Amino acid sequence: MSVREELDRRCISAELRTAVPGALAGLHRPVWIAFSALTVLVAIMHFGWYSDYVGKDNDDVMRLVVVRDLLGGQGWFDLMQYRLGLEGGTPMHWSRLVDAPIAGLILFFSTFLSETRAEAAALFVWPLLTTIPIFYAAAAGARRVSGGVHGESAAVIALVATFLFVLSVGRFRPGAIDHHNVQMAIIAVVAACMVQPFARSGAHALAGLAAALAIAIGVETTPQIAIACAIVAALWLWFGERARRATIAFGLSLALALTVFFYLTIPPARYGVVVCDALSIGFYSLGVIGAGGLSLVAAVLSGRSIGVRFAGLAGVAAVTGLAALWVAPECLSNPLSALDPLLVKMWLSSVTEAQPVWKQIRLEPWTAGRYYVVPPIAILCAILAIRQGRMSREHTILLAMIVTAFAITLFQVRGAVFSNLLSIFVLAPVVAALRARSNADPKNTRKGLAFAGMALASVPFVWALGGALASTGYDTFTGKPDKAADANGSRRACLERQAMAPLAREPMGVVANASNLGATILRYTGHRTLSAPYHRNQGGMLAELHIGMSPPDLAKRYMDDAGVTLLAFCADDPQIGSIEREAPDGLYAELAKGNVPAWLEPVPETLGQPLVIYRYRP
Repeated sequence: MSVREELDRRCISAELRTAVPGALAGLHRPVWIAFSALTVLVAIMHFGWYSDYVGKDNDDVMRLVVVRDLLGGQGWFDLMQYRLGLEGGTPMHWSRLVDAPIAGLILFFSTFLSETRAEAAALFVWPLLTTIPIFYAAAAGARRVSGGVHGESAAVIALVATFLFVLSVGRFRPGAIDHHNVQMAIIAVVAACMVQPFARSGAHALAGLAAALAIAIGVETTPQIAIACAIVAALWLWFGERARRATIAFGLSLALALTVFFYLTIPPARYGVVVCDALSIGFYSLGVIGAGGLSLVAAVLSGRSIGVRFAGLAGVAAVTGLAALWVAPECLSNPLSALDPLLVKMWLSSVTEAQPVWKQIRLEPWTAGRYYVVPPIAILCAILAIRQGRMSREHTILLAMIVTAFAITLFQVRGAVFSNLLSIFVLAPVVAALRARSNADPKNTRKGLAFAGMALASVPFVWALGGALASTGYDTFTGKPDKAADANGSRRACLERQAMAPLAREPMGVVANASNLGATILRYTGHRTLSAPYHRNQGGMLAELHIGMSPPDLAKRYMDDAGVTLLAFCADDPQIGSIEREAPDGLYAELAKGNVPAWLEPVPETLGQPLVIYRYRP
C-alpha cells in the first residue's frame, strides 16, 4: 500500500469514528455555560472598576465616532472622516460591516435608554457577542482534532482555554469595538470548519463565507486567508474526488460572498479604484478569480490523476498571479511601505502591535512568554501527531495556519492573538489525552505532573501573568513603578471628559495635538483635529509633527498653513516625550519647559492641568 493510500485510509477511518449528527452536536450547553460565566465575570470587573464605557484603544474611540456619524446621517458609502486631518478630511479604511451591528445595537437600546446609556449598553454587549463564535469554533475544532478518543474532554478543555484567552486579550472587554475581535472570531471559524470531514460541505461553505468576510473587514488577516485557500487547494490536489464537494463549496461561497460584500460596501463611483488597505477591485477580483477558478477545476478535474489536477491548479494560480500584476501590482508590497520616513520614525516605530520580536523583547522582555511561547509548543505537538498518523489532515491544516500566524508575530506582535488562539485547537486534545492518562493511573506522579505542566504551559494567560509578576517585582526592586504609574495616570487624565471640556467650549476650529489625543478630541468636541494615529492621515500627522518639532517661529508658519486655531498639549503623552528628545529646541520642548510664545494664549482653567489648551493668536 502506498503512503498516499495509507493516509487516505486513516482519514476515512477518522471521519467514520467522528461521524456525529453535526459539528456542534452536544456543544450548546457547555458553550452557553462558558459564555454566561464570562458575561457575569466581565460585568463584575467592568462595573467594579468602571471608568468609561469606551475601550482605551484609539481604534475603539474612533469606531464610536464613525458609528455616531453614520447614525447622524452620514452616507453608508461615505467613509470620509471630515473632522480628521487637513482641510477636506481623511478617508477611513474601515468597513461598514462592523459599523452596522454596533449602530443597530445603539438604535435598539435607544428605544428605552438615553443616548449615552444606549451607547454604553451597546458597547458592553457587542464585544461579548463576538466571543460566541470563538467558543463554538474552539470546542468543535478541538473535539474534531482529538479524533473522537477524548473528544468531549478536549472540547471542555478548549472552552476553558478560550475563556482565559478572551478574558486576557482585552479585545473582548466592554468598549472594545474595533474590528480585531471580529477578525479573531472569523479566523477561529475558518479553522474549525476546515478541519471538519469533507462530507460536511456545509462547514466548508461556511469557511468560505468567513474568509470573504475577513477580506471585506480588513487586510490584517489576508495572510491567514491566503494560507487557508492554499490549504483547500492542496487538500483537493491530494484527495481528489473525496474533496470535490468540500472544495467547490468553499470556493463558490468565498466568491459569491465576496461579491455581495463588494457591492454592499463599495460605492459605484469607486468600483474601479484600487486601494491596498481595504476591500476594493484589487482584492475582489483576485478573490473571485482564485476561488472561482478553484471551484471550476474541482468540478471538472476531481476524478482525474494527481498530475492533471496539479496542472489545473497551476493554471488557476497563473491566471490569479497575472491578474494581480495587471489589476493591483502596487498591492504586492506592504501598504505601510509608502509612509513618510518621519512618520515611521516618530509614530509607527513606537506602535506596540507593529513591533518585531527582537524589538519587543528588548523593550518589554516580560511579554515574551505571552506572545512567543505557546505557538511553538502547538507546532511541535502538531508535527508529532502528523508523524504518528493521528488526525494527520486536521493537524496539517492547523500546523499551516499556526505557522503562518506565528511568522507574522515574529515581525509584528499583532499576530500573536491569532497564533495563540489557533494553538488551542491543537493543545486542548493533547491536554485531554494527558488528563485521561493521569486519571487512569492516579498514583503515577510523573503522569500527573505531565498533565499539569502541559495544561499550564498551553495557556498564554499563565505566561502573561508570570511576566506581569516578574515585571512588577523588577520595577519594585529598581524603584520604577511610582514614576511610571504617575506618568501613565497623567496621560490617561488628558483623555478624560473633564479634561476635554474646556476644549469643547472653545469656538469651533482646528486643533494641533499629539496623535494619541485625536480620536478623543473627535469624541468629546466638535473640532477638527490635525492628528490621529491612522496611516491615511499622513498629511495631518506630518503637519502636527512639523509644528511640534520646529522652533516656535517656524512652527507658527506651519500652524498658519494648516489653519490651526487651538493647540492641545499633554506633557506626559509618549509622543510629546519622543518629540522633545528628537527636537529639544522645538515648540513642544519649549512648552514643556514653560516657555510659551506670545502668540499662544493658554486657556486659564487648564493651567496646571494634565491637558493644557492654548488659543492661537497670530
